[in-house]
Amino acid sequence: MILQELRDFRQDNKSQLAEIKGEITKTNNRLEEAEDRIEKAEERLQNVEGVLSEMLKLHAQMETKLTEQESRSRRVNIRLYGIPEGAQKDSASVTELVEQLLGDNLDIADTTTLQIERAHRSLGPKPPPNAQPRSIIVKFASFRTKEMVLSKAWQKKGLMLEETRINVDNDYPPRILQRRKEYAEVRKALKERDIKFQTLFPARLKVRYREGDKIYDTVEEATKDLAKRGFNVVPVKQPETMMERLQKLSWQRIGRARQVESSGTPHYKERLQAFRRDDPPQNVDSG
Repeated sequence: MILQELRDFRQDNKSQLAEIKGEITKTNNRLEEAEDRIEKAEERLQNVEGVLSEMLKLHAQMETKLTEQESRSRRVNIRLYGIPEGAQKDSASVTELVEQLLGDNLDIADTTTLQIERAHRSLGPKPPPNAQPRSIIVKFASFRTKEMVLSKAWQKKGLMLEETRINVDNDYPPRILQRRKEYAEVRKALKERDIKFQTLFPARLKVRYREGDKIYDTVEEATKDLAKRGFNVVPVKQPETMMERLQKLSWQRIGRARQVESSGTPHYKERLQAFRRDDPPQNVDSG
């Protein structure tokens, strides 16, 4: 009876081991399939990241060219800042108002024709009464005339309309204008110490320190350096670009030949290797 029970027990174990082996085989097949799909997904993801990276580079190049072309198209324009809304009500048009303003403030010969093609308020809704008025864009037919007017206006440090000071500047594209506005805190800190500076095209800042001139290419660079020099300026950190975010999130594809992960944990096949039996147990004959 004991021998029969041992035989039955061995037969049960054999059946259970065969069942376990079958389950392990199914699990291995599923893991192999998962590995194949993960590897294909990794390769697909890397290809997508590569294409996206090239598209971002192309987008940056196209954006730079577009800004350059827009800047060239605005080379004959100037902007007048500070003219109150409705100031042209006593004039036939905005163009006539601008011609009168330039003629009253600048020493322009009577024989010189300004050749203003167009003058109008910047696009956008009319601001509230106490808000900053919209700027006026003036387009000249001649680039030389525009440069002459701008130079004379800068020499006089602006124009006067009754008791209102009018600032004059180039007509920059919105992207460049936004980058130049980022230096507002830096310019304020420099004015407090009576340090001369100059904003260079497109959006660089030239500061005339006692030890020599220094040019900053970005507001991040300028605020960082001024903070080191003891100015009351908070260093500015520009937000990450799409390219930087993509590079930070990118990862290397792990090949199937790699059996041990970076954490040192054995591959699942290695962990199961200890439980593998090459040959089934032999039957023991009862004597």
